[in-house]
Amino acid sequence: MNTELRPQERIFVALDYANMDDALRMAEQLGDTIKTMKVGLQLFFNSGPQILHRLHEMGFQVFMDCKFHDIPNTVAGASDSVTQHGVYMFNVHCAGGVEMMKRAKEAALKRAESMGILVPKLIGVTQLTSTSQEMLNAEIGVPGDVQSSVIHYAKLAQQAGLDGVVASGHEIEAIRTACGDDFVTVIPGIRPTWAASDDQKRIMTPKEALQAGAHYLVIGRAITHAADPKAAALRILEEV
Repeated sequence: MNTELRPQERIFVALDYANMDDALRMAEQLGDTIKTMKVGLQLFFNSGPQILHRLHEMGFQVFMDCKFHDIPNTVAGASDSVTQHGVYMFNVHCAGGVEMMKRAKEAALKRAESMGILVPKLIGVTQLTSTSQEMLNAEIGVPGDVQSSVIHYAKLAQQAGLDGVVASGHEIEAIRTACGDDFVTVIPGIRPTWAASDDQKRIMTPKEALQAGAHYLVIGRAITHAADPKAAALRILEEV
């Protein structure tokens, strides 16, 4: 189990809202319980970079979850741009290949150094937690099991110099075996025992994920859809 981070630094709250006002209201409700907010595609495309700066002004770190996947030059440009906004972490799809991931990392490093800011953590997306075995084989057309695909992508991400990967909690131990304990794992699909699983297939409780060695947990609806979001966040922090 990774013990270097405090509980409030391990959890990213997924602000899956359609507009900035609702997202900021939720962040304000959570106060100082959680340190990092995750901004995904819907919120970012509705609010633009302003949401990143507003959250920073409120004292939060930001994980920008827009999963870049394009030709290497385009992704390098996107990495340069997002780094300028001072995000704590952002991600790319491992399926884009080693060259794409390398260029993304190089662009982030160069921009951060030129601005004198911290280099954002760059994380590779392996397989989405909504991907079942049947979907992987029959729809996506990738043979073998989900875990084998995840480990393959994790090794490519490490080869490219990325800081870690996004994966299901069920792959944490295999990733640690393949890539080492210091290779960062960001785990979505986290559901406390008292929360519904919704549309994600490969889920795990916060305690189980951390005991398996996860570095960061992404938690959305279990907190943001709770009757009392702050109380739900504190309950999860107590569990971890």
